[in-house]
Amino acid sequence: MHHFMSLLLVVIGLHMSIQSYVMHSDPDINRKNRWWLKVYYTTNWGSWGVKDICPNGTYAAGFSLKVEQLSQGFWDDNTALNGIRLHCIDPSKGLSSSYENYATVESEVGSWGKWTEIKWCPSGLLTAFQLRVESSQGIEDDTAVNNIRFRCSRGSLLEGDGTAWGEWGYMSTTCKGKAICGIQTQVEEPQGMRDDTALNDAWMLCCD
Repeated sequence: MHHFMSLLLVVIGLHMSIQSYVMHSDPDINRKNRWWLKVYYTTNWGSWGVKDICPNGTYAAGFSLKVEQLSQGFWDDNTALNGIRLHCIDPSKGLSSSYENYATVESEVGSWGKWTEIKWCPSGLLTAFQLRVESSQGIEDDTAVNNIRFRCSRGSLLEGDGTAWGEWGYMSTTCKGKAICGIQTQVEEPQGMRDDTALNDAWMLCCD
């Protein structure tokens, strides 16, 4: 019996290890050596969209945001940040040429707001990020994620044109690979007469 239980624990442990590997390695993506960057000071309403990945050989060097601007009426329902786009370049072609010929990727996006202008790293690529998040407000208006910052590989910090509710969480770890190359977002669908929040969390994918 003791031998059987030991064998069962080994099998369970192996199964969990395989699950963990699959979750982090994403074998369906044709990119080498991939890691997810995550931050943990977030809200958790809504569903995760599909991941969207930069084309092979390209990496994110800029971003833009979909933002619903502040409204202050008594019955207004603010959602703040609704979406994030990553703009991917081929660094081997030189920065000036790459910024004119880039690919855009995005995951799930909320229903409100307008897209801001692209913010580019002055040099280098996106390698880490942090979110500005408003925690649950109870019976008052929730907005969830309000803004995002990215760090570039050569040290520059880019802050989005989001809104100002909530607090900045910790910066994520820095990409082990070359740079950020993909995105997956959690967005709450429209709630009708109830409180809308739109974007609640984001993960960034790193690639070699």
